Amino acid sequence: MPPHEPERGGGDPNQPAANTTVVACPTPHSNPRHLPPATLVFPVILKFEEVVYKVKVGHHSSKSPGLFCCCCGGGGGGGAGLAEKTILNGISGVVCPGEILAMLGPSGSGKTTLLTALGGRRLPGKLSGKITYNGLPFSGPMKRRTGFVAQDDVLYPHLTVAETLVFTALLRLPRSLGRAEKVRQAHQVMAELGLARVAHTMIGGPLVRGVSGGERRRVSIGQEMLINPSLLLLDEPTSGLDSTTAARIVTTLKRLATEGGRTVVTTIHQPSSRLYHMFDKVVVLSVEGSPIYYGRAAAALEYFASIGFSSPLTLNPADVLLDLANGIAPPDSQQAAETGEALVTIEREPKAVREELISAYDRNIATRLKAELCSVDPTNYGYSRDVAIAARREQWCTSWCEQFKVLLRRGLKERRYEAFNKLRIFQVLSVATLGGLLWWNTPPSHIQDKTALLFFFSVFWGFFPLYNAVFTFPQERPMLIKERSSGMYHLSSYYLARTAGDLPMELALPTAFVLIIYWMGGLKPHPTAFILSLIVVLFSVLVSQSLGLAMGALLMNVKQATTLASVTTLVFLIAGGYYVQQIPPFIVWLKYLSYSFYCYKLLLGVQFNENDSYECSPGVMCPVVEFPAIKSVGLNHLWVDASIMALMLMGYRLIAYLALHRLQHR
Repeated sequence: MPPHEPERGGGDPNQPAANTTVVACPTPHSNPRHLPPATLVFPVILKFEEVVYKVKVGHHSSKSPGLFCCCCGGGGGGGAGLAEKTILNGISGVVCPGEILAMLGPSGSGKTTLLTALGGRRLPGKLSGKITYNGLPFSGPMKRRTGFVAQDDVLYPHLTVAETLVFTALLRLPRSLGRAEKVRQAHQVMAELGLARVAHTMIGGPLVRGVSGGERRRVSIGQEMLINPSLLLLDEPTSGLDSTTAARIVTTLKRLATEGGRTVVTTIHQPSSRLYHMFDKVVVLSVEGSPIYYGRAAAALEYFASIGFSSPLTLNPADVLLDLANGIAPPDSQQAAETGEALVTIEREPKAVREELISAYDRNIATRLKAELCSVDPTNYGYSRDVAIAARREQWCTSWCEQFKVLLRRGLKERRYEAFNKLRIFQVLSVATLGGLLWWNTPPSHIQDKTALLFFFSVFWGFFPLYNAVFTFPQERPMLIKERSSGMYHLSSYYLARTAGDLPMELALPTAFVLIIYWMGGLKPHPTAFILSLIVVLFSVLVSQSLGLAMGALLMNVKQATTLASVTTLVFLIAGGYYVQQIPPFIVWLKYLSYSFYCYKLLLGVQFNENDSYECSPGVMCPVVEFPAIKSVGLNHLWVDASIMALMLMGYRLIAYLALHRLQHR
């Protein structure tokens, strides 16, 4: 049979099935399903040829042969003592519009790794081979036409199911659709996946009660189904679902493929017989990541029977394939162990079975598969250069401003519980009240207490926002990677929306704090002085928050960022100009790095001027500028200090943005 023709009935009955397992993609002339013309606008033919993936691992020690580090490539010692482990070993195949390709194999066979590579996601190891989409490499427009459902559900816990899907629709559906139509499609997907009854229930998470694990899984699938992608990749979409719901999901995928002309690739773990027969093609990977079968799902058992691995029992085909992938031969095959065979022979048998299956694949499938890969023509599916150019022109589904507005609204909804946390509000208000009582109506002559109160302002609102901001990006890293990998929005729109969404609470609490303690503490009772003091404190809050964002984005590790923040705040506290007034010249530069120093100096400049005096001893008045706590920082060049804080604000936020940008290119 020519390699470009699909296998049909009526062939030579004496011809081995091994010669008919590899089938070319159906063309519009031979495809019995006849894809609707509207679905042929952006067809995707996915080819992957000789895909090999290797990672650096540590050598197995004699004491603990089962332990190795799979993420220490390029680590200490310049890579000494590291070896390469092959995860994928020469995987090839092709999937055309209207088809579902299922990847089967035992745990650790590389199914998720292969799916990640096909989705254009970055992998930490060494990937070789050729993966093309209509003959072209992965690109930005292709990214936005690809739906990728990861194995782990990455969702915002405080959003409801409806909010999650609606925000996804607003960000990912084309701008030609109105808001009402996007919302309607989100509700349609909810109904299709059986999520209507939990539409207004929060997603939930480890610390928040929400929907069940199966419902959360369906929400993740719904997010990708919503965009009606040209290429849909799913990593074990039926995990955690009951058989009825799993069948509903796969039926929906089948309809997306056949009626919508989509290209669907999925990994699946132990599918039922009903699910297995919905697949068009199957790739079976052995434990070592080598292929043992590629071809039509319906012909898999016939192929293995033709090479001596038949089973007399009526079993689920997926169970037979997974047994073979693990090296477990059917009972009546030539590789089955006899009853009295030695134990050591039985232990060696799985490896021998896998080696024979891999060898049979190389003889019967690999060569014919290469011919199939060359025979597939994207133009048979309505693909043309004009279509590709039009796809490249459509860079983003929504405008930058629309992305910013949607992300800002989503951020405010997600963090409404965290931002207005009762414990946090109580913490700030109680400290303000207690501080006001301690500094209650400080007399003007008690200049030491006044400077102490101003330094307390600079310290508390120099460090409190920093520790809150450190957690921001490490906690949102999985969501950012997921959404940016799908091309949902510009990084700049996310970054500005994320930081702008924090402003209401970040500025509301310090305003309430200053409003309470300023008047209770007996500071300068003039409206202008109060407003200027409030502005300085809010300015310090923004700078502190910026430094926390930069630390979190650079390290992307909560523990490390918190440790660095602790050391930084300690240094800034000591060098802030209040505790140590005579800093040695060789280390005096430290205080100029401390925004607390500038905040303290600006607050002093609001409360005092060079012409003020204080009672330094009974009946003796001295200039304020001679008071040690004020003399150490001075009252001049205040605009320069404000400018330096403005540069810190912009510099720290730029560093945070660049760190997030680097995250996408690791």
